[in-house]
Amino acid sequence: MLKSPLQIARSSYQPKLPTALKGSVSIVEGEPTQSVADQEEIKKLFPNTYGMPVLRMAKGEKKAVEPFNVGVILSGGQAPGGHNVISGLYDGLKNLNPANKLYGFLGGPSGLIEHKYVELTGNVINEYRNTGGFDIIGSGRTKLEETWQFDKGIEICKELGIRAIVIIGGDDSNTNACVLAEYYLQKGCGIQVIGCPKTIDGDLKNEQIETSFGFDTACKTYSELIGNIQRDANSAKKYWHFIRLMGRSASHIALECALQSQPNICLISEEVEAKNMTLGEIVDGIVNVIVARADAGLNFGTILIPEGLIEFVPAMKRLIAELNDLLASNEEFNALESDDEKRQFVKACLSPESCALFRDLPKGIARQLMLDRDPHGNVKVSQIETEKLLIEMVAKKLAVLKASGAYKGKFSALGHFFGYEGRCAIPSNFDADYCYSLGITATWLIANGKSGYMALVQNLTSPASEWQAGGVPITMMMNMEKRSGKMKPVIQKALVDLDGAPFKYLEEHRDEWADANTSYIYPGPIQYYGPSEVCDQPTHTLKLEKGAFED
Repeated sequence: MLKSPLQIARSSYQPKLPTALKGSVSIVEGEPTQSVADQEEIKKLFPNTYGMPVLRMAKGEKKAVEPFNVGVILSGGQAPGGHNVISGLYDGLKNLNPANKLYGFLGGPSGLIEHKYVELTGNVINEYRNTGGFDIIGSGRTKLEETWQFDKGIEICKELGIRAIVIIGGDDSNTNACVLAEYYLQKGCGIQVIGCPKTIDGDLKNEQIETSFGFDTACKTYSELIGNIQRDANSAKKYWHFIRLMGRSASHIALECALQSQPNICLISEEVEAKNMTLGEIVDGIVNVIVARADAGLNFGTILIPEGLIEFVPAMKRLIAELNDLLASNEEFNALESDDEKRQFVKACLSPESCALFRDLPKGIARQLMLDRDPHGNVKVSQIETEKLLIEMVAKKLAVLKASGAYKGKFSALGHFFGYEGRCAIPSNFDADYCYSLGITATWLIANGKSGYMALVQNLTSPASEWQAGGVPITMMMNMEKRSGKMKPVIQKALVDLDGAPFKYLEEHRDEWADANTSYIYPGPIQYYGPSEVCDQPTHTLKLEKGAFED
């Protein structure tokens, strides 16, 4: 198979490790823990894994380790660095005992249930070191929630002599890992379960988990593209670029990319919700910047839009909720043929406030709200082309201002969506190192008989040699939330903290970035070779949170 020069060069890169993970390791236990909320309910649901201590790894004495086998699962959406978690896991196992084996379950959690697997040998692993993607074994979104699924897992683990399962995933996947760990402890079947924090969305973080892997690479990839567009805009001086960024509900990616590239406008969903903003107010804010720049002769700019923005506009949230209830298995609506008939039917059934909003939406967006639904009957919010909605609404507002003489500029807009471009990029040095350390850490958690833990690597704004490894009980991160109409234990999702240093930095500089003195930064492509201050830096978000950011 042909490889690019970069692929060939990256295959020989040796990830940097924390000093504590070089050689043998001992585990130091901290104080007992409790869940982030709903302590009594979580404790009742997880009697065997609740209250465990946070673990820290330190240098230890070498001990003989009996051979054991491990299974690994990639769960959910792809994130750069997953292959390095598996590489670290493999190397860690082989360093403990060359007889250890690593099995990969194919296609995500369904591979465990359906007994589809492959042994990951050295030849296989070496092909995937420091590469992006999840194609070494594939991923999937099957949830591990049912007893029969857990029991099918026991069957294949017994058959292959697997002592532990490592689940590499986001908040939902690691919640499932904790449920699985609890069940196996209750059954006394001798199977451990360890999680690893993955998601480009950046919403799997808390007091213990400083960042999820993949976030760094994805943001650097998107920021390069944004910088390229800004350089083009500053050259052509004729387009406003509305750029929607992946990130599900949280706005972490949009915020980080703004910190790296300094666009004219960056919308933050959490701020929109906190200020109870309407779509009209969001549009007015954009229009004010466009008019001010036009007055200075600048008819161009960039606007970053988080993927989940629509969900955070209170009036839109109410409209979507009404549509979900109205259109769930509605035979009368489904019998209608034309879009206009469906639009009129919906308007007649909505509350006056929601009807007014629905009526003002562009027809294309209204159609998406009516027709595009997931298996649960909910609107597929992530597929709504918010950038096109805003472009159309801004254009209408500017036309009115132009007619009155209040706007004398020219408005030409282009819409973009950056999503899949970042999920499988070749991991940055930071993610390559971080993920490899997570894999090694997971190995030591297994070797020490731990289950129900997430692999933990901290102190990430320092050089990799000073990183600190350990484990955090997954129950410590949990609370109770309503899912599909029922209260369920889940890892608490981290949204953008409006009192946190990253958002405060944006807030302090947004007027400067919006004005006529264009302040664009052009981050350029991810750098893999060169000085550490260029190649190994963590995200601006992480540096600001840890007080390590230099303006």
